[in-house]
Amino acid sequence: MKQRLYMETTIPSYLTSRPSRDLVIAGHQQVTKEWWETRKGAFEIYISQLVIDEVRAGDPTAARERVRIVRDFAILDITPEVGELASAILGAGILPRKAATDAAHIAIAAVHGMDFLLTWNCVHLANAVIAKAVAKVCRQHNWESPVICTPEELF
Repeated sequence: MKQRLYMETTIPSYLTSRPSRDLVIAGHQQVTKEWWETRKGAFEIYISQLVIDEVRAGDPTAARERVRIVRDFAILDITPEVGELASAILGAGILPRKAATDAAHIAIAAVHGMDFLLTWNCVHLANAVIAKAVAKVCRQHNWESPVICTPEELF
């Protein structure tokens, strides 16, 4: 049985963007492309309406390419439980209020029983200190936190 993975918006963004001049970002883009080509099939991949909204934003040509990347994935519902868990994560001070969408990505993945949340957002998501605090809040609300990781960690 394949493991279930919630894909956050940075993944299709890195897949479709022009190669960056920033060496770190360029490395992330390359790792993402390699993961996509060699490991994507090992997972059941899910997204949410938040991901769709985010990939549609910005330059219309780039947005079309991002939408093409995500169009075939199942969409997870944003339920009242998702809202409650996202509010609890924000209320615990784990993430700043400006990162409410990031809290929602975590909550969607947790409420829907995802094994992994795949992202390159290492400020608010793939961050060991934040992941530990998120897992505690999830447990307090009777949910299991997904493993929040980058494509590099899923090779």
